[in-house]
Amino acid sequence: MRLETGLLTFALPSLAATGGIQTKITAFEEKCLQFRPEGSVRNSTRTELQFVKAGGRVALSDNDPSCNTDSQAVTADMCRVALSISTSNRSSITYEMWLPEDWSGRFLATGNGGIGGCVAYENLAYGTAHGFATVGTNNGHNGTNGDTFYQNEGIVADFGWRSLHTSVEVGKKLTALFYGAAASKSYYIGCSLGGRQGIHAAELFPGDFDGIVAGAPAVDFNNLYSWRARYFTITGAADAPSFITADTWRTTIHYEILKQCDGIDGATDGIIEDPTLCKFQPETLLCGARKEPGDCLTDAQVQTVTKVFSNYLWSNGSLLYPAMQPGSEMAAAGGLYNGKSYGPSVGWFKFAVLEDPPWDPASFTTDDALVAGRKDPGGIRTWPSSLAAFEGRGGKVLTYHGQQDQQITSFNSIRFYEHLAGGMGYAPERMDRFYRFFRIPGMGHCGSGPGAWAVAVVDWVEKGMAPEALVGTKFVNDTVDAGIAYQHTHCKYPAKSTFKGGERNPREVGSWECI
Repeated sequence: MRLETGLLTFALPSLAATGGIQTKITAFEEKCLQFRPEGSVRNSTRTELQFVKAGGRVALSDNDPSCNTDSQAVTADMCRVALSISTSNRSSITYEMWLPEDWSGRFLATGNGGIGGCVAYENLAYGTAHGFATVGTNNGHNGTNGDTFYQNEGIVADFGWRSLHTSVEVGKKLTALFYGAAASKSYYIGCSLGGRQGIHAAELFPGDFDGIVAGAPAVDFNNLYSWRARYFTITGAADAPSFITADTWRTTIHYEILKQCDGIDGATDGIIEDPTLCKFQPETLLCGARKEPGDCLTDAQVQTVTKVFSNYLWSNGSLLYPAMQPGSEMAAAGGLYNGKSYGPSVGWFKFAVLEDPPWDPASFTTDDALVAGRKDPGGIRTWPSSLAAFEGRGGKVLTYHGQQDQQITSFNSIRFYEHLAGGMGYAPERMDRFYRFFRIPGMGHCGSGPGAWAVAVVDWVEKGMAPEALVGTKFVNDTVDAGIAYQHTHCKYPAKSTFKGGERNPREVGSWECI
């Protein structure tokens, strides 16, 4: 799902007339190659300094293979700066700053994902294409494994908060040094772990950003990773009686979920508009006389489905983490439900929480979850009850969550919204002044891309044009050049996207309204 707002746009600065493009590019290239950022950043070593022309690619041959990125295309002339910055005697961050020739006066920081140390190069390219001086880091370690967390508090602190904050402090300083003027506004964009990073920054360092885009935020981080670790104990391995194959999840179970819940919103379109209204009853799939073999579930498998779609509770019955939302099983079947331990959760528990590399994930219990919550490595939990300081300086948060997210249940973003609103004593109208949350039906984990969100938060911060709703665009075969398949209105929580009914086509944007 790609999102376009239509109304929420901002103009990019035009090229100034300087007597010819070749002269302008040559002057900028020279300025880039003469830049010496390491002289202004304490405990830093420059590792890259290069001018990259629009249409070129940045080679990333030294990027960790697990990050799956060996180069990045760029669409704007820019200066690439890379530094290694020490954060303690046993930790450091890899820092990337991309400085566009046609600078809008804005600054943008980018986040990371999972427990990984992978720079979001695609967001660096996006930022420079739109005139932002853009920064990103490896979040204190390289690759997607967590082994470097083991007995190294410095690296865990970098991962929890310090890497992003350092990148902002250094980035704003170098932006002013390079362009000769401070950035007019500072923004952030990230999803999943990156969404959590944005919320945490608003809590800890309210002066870092004017506008934050936090997609599918991994807030309540330790309990999220306990929730994920638990799935292996629910499904069992592939040979366990409780295990359900991906085909069964994607056909038998998914079809029954749609049968029970697709029409609740009044439109039978293959999408559950509001999963909070779906009270799925898996026992209807229990094998019996009316079911054919292969089209039903055993008692043990029904229990698996019931647990998947039930809240995860502490032993005293209080909530540990919300249930997975129905509708996500198409993608989750190959992930959380695949009969294998979830890699990032294993890495977090082995190396950061329990500090026990031989730990067996099949042994996971709420006792491990309790250890994670009490230890809270790097202060990573991120569960603020107030963002008053950030709001007080005019900061804005735009957050979104796909309603078919297969990695972080969208119910947790509702829970966080209500937690924050309750802590601040705000009704939705008051929350709207600085925090807006959009639920995106039919979207999986972080599947929207950065486009409309970044545009929307800029207009909100700089023009006071707060987004009331966003229009999502689905392209034919997910290919822009193939044209638009349909569009849909995404509403600002707590409003619901509501089908107008009658003979209307649910694939037409005018068939829905926010109520």
